[in-house]
Amino acid sequence: MEKKVEGIYDGFKELGTGKMLVLGFQHVFAMFGATVLVPLLTGLSVSVTLFCAGIGTLWFFFITKRKIPVFLGSSFAFLGAFASIANGDINLLPYATLGVVCAGLIYVILAALFAIFGAKKVMKLFPPVVTGPIIILIGLILAGTGVSSASANWILAIIAIAIIICVNLFAKGMLKIIPILCGILGSYIIGVVISLLSNNSLFGLPWVDLSTFQPLPIVSVPPFVDYSPLRFVFGLQSFDAAIASNAIVTFVVVALAAMVEHIGDICAIGATCGKNFIADPGLTRTLLGDGIGTSLAGLFGGPANTTYSENTGVVALTKVYDPKVMCIAAIMTIILSFLSIFDSFINTIPWSIIGGVSMVLYGMISATGVRTIMENRVDYTNLRNVLITALILVCGLGFNANPLVIGRIQLGGLAVAAIVGIVVNAILPGKDYEFAENIEA
Repeated sequence: MEKKVEGIYDGFKELGTGKMLVLGFQHVFAMFGATVLVPLLTGLSVSVTLFCAGIGTLWFFFITKRKIPVFLGSSFAFLGAFASIANGDINLLPYATLGVVCAGLIYVILAALFAIFGAKKVMKLFPPVVTGPIIILIGLILAGTGVSSASANWILAIIAIAIIICVNLFAKGMLKIIPILCGILGSYIIGVVISLLSNNSLFGLPWVDLSTFQPLPIVSVPPFVDYSPLRFVFGLQSFDAAIASNAIVTFVVVALAAMVEHIGDICAIGATCGKNFIADPGLTRTLLGDGIGTSLAGLFGGPANTTYSENTGVVALTKVYDPKVMCIAAIMTIILSFLSIFDSFINTIPWSIIGGVSMVLYGMISATGVRTIMENRVDYTNLRNVLITALILVCGLGFNANPLVIGRIQLGGLAVAAIVGIVVNAILPGKDYEFAENIEA
């Protein structure tokens, strides 16, 4: 069901080129912290990761017929798989990225199944009583990361939050649609001033450490082959079939769980924009966009991609629903992957500011889940719906703190919650929701 919400759907016509460029840059800031964290945790290249995120987003933009405002950033779902295969050993990272390539191909296979059997049959597994709580969980599970980052300096975090709220509520014109950018830059400037006046020691808190900024070299080419499976093709590294097969199986299993998260994210951005993206452009195209984007990332030596909740939060906050803004952000990200000076500047932004901004964005995602439940009139006088929601929320938060380990596979809270919700909804009698007939692949 589509319910067009008030907002901007044609940015270049309604806002103009200049404002659209600024909005694209805002999306770059929104995704940057989480996107670069994955390579920092796994040992992959930050610049390659940024390049892959940009390329993947451009591919997604075109394969989904330029209809969905989604940014593909590096996925956290596969961190356990990276640890299982490489565990910090850079010589094993090409095997892990080979697993990433195969994980993306699983999405392609699933997309073909959607095309054959139709999305409506599959979406019977994902009624609002399942997707609504899952969308809520996306924000709640990420909330801990935001709070943890903000806790390094709550003063800066609160300043960032306050600026975002004030800009969103009281600003006029262009400022009103770039609250995230205003929050980051405003709190950063205040942090720089405090740092210079107090020698970065006010109240014993970390402010802005400008000493970490290294302006040279300005431009550098990302190391595309260093961690790529292409090393085996070019004969730069010997190939171990046993390690490779283990990597492929590990990443493919995680991909099956991540696919459920993908559907939840598409439902979330659809609810945000008031569009039925499950029907048009359809899950076949979104899975192809995510899957091939992920395989390309692995081929270049980057991590798996995923539809980014941070950028969905920005879309919800700014009400700019034009997918072209993500295309702009993707092109900027590709350019920035070659500009090491930008990477150096970003590293001077305190995590407390990123944490404060993230708290707002993650809250917006959870609020979207609540809206999904309300707009679809999920009946909570029906005990069946209460049980499904309760199990999804408890499993999501519980297994997020204590992941489910099956052999060498580790499933996080969102994956477990999604699987439990789908299974319980399928087996419990008394279904009270029917999808519209226009749900097609």
